[in-house]
Formats: sequence, structure tokens, C-alpha cells
Amino acid sequence: MNLSAQKGDIDVIIGGIAPDWGPFGTLGTEARVMVEVVMAVAILACLAIAIWGAAKQRIGATALRDTFSAEQGKGLIIAGLTGVFIIGSLGTLFTIVYGMAV
Repeated sequence: MNLSAQKGDIDVIIGGIAPDWGPFGTLGTEARVMVEVVMAVAILACLAIAIWGAAKQRIGATALRDTFSAEQGKGLIIAGLTGVFIIGSLGTLFTIVYGMAV
């Protein structure tokens, strides 16, 4: 019986699932840093939206007894967290789509 993971280590596994920038592999170092900075700012903005929604939901549900504000807060939380997920997975999505096209 021959196990396939017998000679490998964790770097092989992690390297297999980590995005390799796909179509952006030919970008220079400065361009990669700029893309990473833009993505980090977008993630922070989405987290701020989620926090704003949580505060709005909490204040609307308890202090003001405003159900509209509480429902709007729920929407902001969902939108913010969805944005974080989408932006966080863009590198993987680009790599998958580029790999399927090639």
C-alpha cells in the first residue's frame, strides 16, 4: 500500500490551495502591493459597514425601539460580511477562472 502523502509536508498542501496570482502573475512587485493595499482597504471598509450595522441594530432594537433601524442594521451586517468574503476570495476566484480559460 502506497500513501500519496507519505513524502510530502505541509508546504505542499498549503502551496496547492494558495492562489498563485493566476493572470496577475506577471505583475511587478509594486503592482502586487498596490492590488493588496486596495483589497485591504476594501476589506476594512466592509468591516466598518458591518460594525456600523451591528451598532445600528443594537441601538435600534433596544434604546430607540425602532424596528426599521434594527432591520436596516441586519442588512448592513450581511452586506459588510458578504463583501469581506467576496474580496477575500477574489485571488482564488481569479486563479480558478484563469485556469479554466487556459
